[in-house]
Amino acid sequence: MEIKSTRHNMRGMVPFLRCVGIIVFLLWFGNISMAQWTPAYTIKNGNMVIILGKDIRESALDSFIGKFELFDLDLKNFVKTHKSDSLNKLGWNVQSDKELGYLLTKPLVSNKNINYANPETKIMLTEKASFAERFPIVSSRVKFGYNRFRNKFPFAIKDSFVTFFLKGNLDAKRVSLAGSFNDWVPESWFMKKTDSGWIYNVKLSVGKFWYKFLINGNWTTDRDNLLVENDGLGNDNSVYFKPNRLFTLKGFTDAKKVVLSGSFNDWKANELVMNKTADGWQLAIYLADGTHTYRYVIDGKWVEDPDNPDHYPNEWGEYNSVIRVGKAYIFKLDGFLDAKQVVLSGSFNKWRRNELFMKKTSTGWEFPYTLGPGNYEYKFIIDDKFEAHPGNVNVKNGAGGNLYFVIEPNYTFRLKGFPNAKKVYLTGDFNNWSPNTFAMTREGDEWIFAANLQPGKHTYKFVVDGKWIIDPGNKLWEQNEFGTGNSVLWLGQ
Repeated sequence: MEIKSTRHNMRGMVPFLRCVGIIVFLLWFGNISMAQWTPAYTIKNGNMVIILGKDIRESALDSFIGKFELFDLDLKNFVKTHKSDSLNKLGWNVQSDKELGYLLTKPLVSNKNINYANPETKIMLTEKASFAERFPIVSSRVKFGYNRFRNKFPFAIKDSFVTFFLKGNLDAKRVSLAGSFNDWVPESWFMKKTDSGWIYNVKLSVGKFWYKFLINGNWTTDRDNLLVENDGLGNDNSVYFKPNRLFTLKGFTDAKKVVLSGSFNDWKANELVMNKTADGWQLAIYLADGTHTYRYVIDGKWVEDPDNPDHYPNEWGEYNSVIRVGKAYIFKLDGFLDAKQVVLSGSFNKWRRNELFMKKTSTGWEFPYTLGPGNYEYKFIIDDKFEAHPGNVNVKNGAGGNLYFVIEPNYTFRLKGFPNAKKVYLTGDFNNWSPNTFAMTREGDEWIFAANLQPGKHTYKFVVDGKWIIDPGNKLWEQNEFGTGNSVLWLGQ
């Protein structure tokens, strides 16, 4: 009896000890409390740390994965099955607790002789990063955004001013507004009391913003705003999108539900529910620079925008409406005047073969297409056959056959040495690990390539005369599934 009793008690101690272990681990890392089981991704003592709460919703997990580009970890399957085999193979240590959630850690550098204090100073997604870096007004990671408020209307916009509104709290002595638009300076923008709450007018450009209220000196998110994001350090902030496009559908007043769906939200049919007006439906959203296609879903039926004559054909033999934001680039193909049909296809439209039909000119073919900052590849489909031919001056032809160009490069990769190398390519998560597309050029004693990178973590390698190598000038690297390692770069926002 005594033995059975002891075994029973020890069995009950297992989850308790596991919980204690996780708590001790969190305290050791610092700045991560037991209550912070909202999704978080940060760097501590040379380790990448991911925290996932036990009851994390699928929508919150999707947002978290997209924000930090953690698609390669397959976290959705891990949370669903609780199997960590794939994470373990990538070098992640997984600790879990049924009452708390999951704690994932991975060393940035496998070499034990490396001083972990040095890599941490290079990483910008830490407490050392400035507010401007952690909270950019517009991020290339954000394709679109829309506001979701409850118990109050969206913030009023007049000219370029947005009226931030805190409902209630009429007994408060002072209320101030702080956010990414004023460097989070507390108690510098004091709000004005009204009969229903507190207001403050802020002049904002188009884009995404983070904010909080200070009520009698206490920080709080906007409880009536359904958009809340964790900054990766355990802090929740309310999110506001200053819209730049008002989608309007006239008529259909008898419809029960109208949804906006497009390439910007992966054609989800139930996400962007439009608001009913006196003469139709409308929805204000923020759209990043680029070309976007869309349709309306009216009580389950997909229709083209009847008031927008600009459209592209789709794979269903119908048309998708088109909206462009930003600057148009002219794709040109000289010659091939005998061709019956030429189609532009690239990474910017998921290599569709039936969408961008080029127009014939006196000297060849051309097509205007609006794009935002990024790295792009494309080809021409000439009479149903893929071809790669140089067009714009800034376009280069990779050995793989795809044309590529970069809009607004913001980071230059450098590889010193290798003077006798014939061909050197850059490959990484930013070009789908293509080994022969981004050709580096020789300048002085190094090979260089200027790319456009989104904020956050990137993994990459160099391909020197066909041999894959990690960056010898970068001490930050992590193990991959092939056991050959990938260099790691962290770019501030």
